[in-house]
Amino acid sequence: MPPPTCLRSFSQLSLDSAARASMASRARAHAQMACFSTSAARYANPVSKKKGMAQTKKGNKTLNVKKGRNTVQDTGKRPAQGERKAARKRIVLTNDNALEVATLKDMTKADVLSEANQGRVLGIPEATVDALRAVEAFKTTQGWSLFRRPATLMRKETIELAKVMKAAEDDKKTLRRVLSGERLSGKSTLLLQGLSMAFVRQWIVINLPEAQDIINAHTEYAPLPDSQPTQYTQETYTASLLSQILKANNTAENPMLEKIKVTTSPALPLALPADATLKQLIELGIVNPEASWPVFVALWQELTQPGRPPIMLAVDGTAHMMKESDYLNAEVKPIHSFDLTIIRHFIDHLSGAKSLPNGGVILAATSQSNAPSTPALDFSVQVAEARQVDPSKTPRWNPYKNIDPRVMEALKDLHSPTAKEQLKPLDVIKVGGLSKDEARSIMEYYAESGMLRAKIDDGFVTEKWSLAGMGNIGELERASVRLRI
Repeated sequence: MPPPTCLRSFSQLSLDSAARASMASRARAHAQMACFSTSAARYANPVSKKKGMAQTKKGNKTLNVKKGRNTVQDTGKRPAQGERKAARKRIVLTNDNALEVATLKDMTKADVLSEANQGRVLGIPEATVDALRAVEAFKTTQGWSLFRRPATLMRKETIELAKVMKAAEDDKKTLRRVLSGERLSGKSTLLLQGLSMAFVRQWIVINLPEAQDIINAHTEYAPLPDSQPTQYTQETYTASLLSQILKANNTAENPMLEKIKVTTSPALPLALPADATLKQLIELGIVNPEASWPVFVALWQELTQPGRPPIMLAVDGTAHMMKESDYLNAEVKPIHSFDLTIIRHFIDHLSGAKSLPNGGVILAATSQSNAPSTPALDFSVQVAEARQVDPSKTPRWNPYKNIDPRVMEALKDLHSPTAKEQLKPLDVIKVGGLSKDEARSIMEYYAESGMLRAKIDDGFVTEKWSLAGMGNIGELERASVRLRI
């Protein structure tokens, strides 16, 4: 090959090698600059997910909040038996942040039944507070936790009840009253006032706190042998009732049941010590629930012996015992509440079938917040209230409502009275609104306790009295103490 041709080929080869080297260097430079590319997002590297964000199927991101270190972990431990009920029924009777009312005077045995106390706020003695707590007279819906110590207003209805108690004590009569009224009018508080006055006067007090607890099938029951028609006992409830009676009526200040000895020969399934007291008799039924009902019968027989103190027998939530209970008999049919021995005992005294030889009062409080439909009770109370306003006008029975003949028979004195005495054997105490003077008295007590920061004058009292529906005590407390704007 001629030299020029060889040189030309060599130069061409050198040029090709230089071009390839230049292209390779440009490619390396492009590769190094690719990380600063501003091309479309689809050519970029995928973005890593942020912590705390969860991506759903559709591409939406949701916040995934993890529990911190201070978050209380659910251990799965269930509350102990009775713990939730105890928290629900817990009663607080003192408030250390409230001021102590220096002018507050306690109830005394000498003047607790006096009419001069009307319109005054009286304190409940400490021993009486313990007794009321024992019989479960305090309610969780009442405002006891707002004040330094329990006290109560002696309103018009309280004085009326005091007159009834005084007549029963002096004349040894059995007087029966039904407490009625609108919601939050203070029926349960009036019942508590009656129990307080009975404790102060050293009566024997037996209280059924809630009739609903007797008929709701939450306790054991069994037919009473040789009973016609068949009656049913509730051993656990009766033993608990005996325990309440012992705690309330046998205090350190007044050990009444320790002083009274058993004078009869009761038929008990267990042996009773010689010269036993009523306290030992009650303890026998508490320790042995299977013998609680015979012990209760023996106790009642002892309490009605001559020379014994008067008796206060009370119940709250009367409507629950004026219908069929939730218990079933052997034929799988509802048992009427009147066939339960505890309720039968109360109804016999409320209806007048049985009396108290040493005098006493039978109190039955109705409820508008928690009450079943009881047409017979509602009609009887309605007739009694209308008779108090105008004896010539009485409501008519609605024929389209079902009637319970047993209830109507027990309350016949309400809708068809036959007594001609000044104090009727069975009547209604209608709990209405407070008067303006009574409202002023209770509001001054609120102010002295530090719970009401306002000047108590006529204008302020009239305003709150009107907002409370003409003196409804529950609404008055709500408008002046609980509600602050």
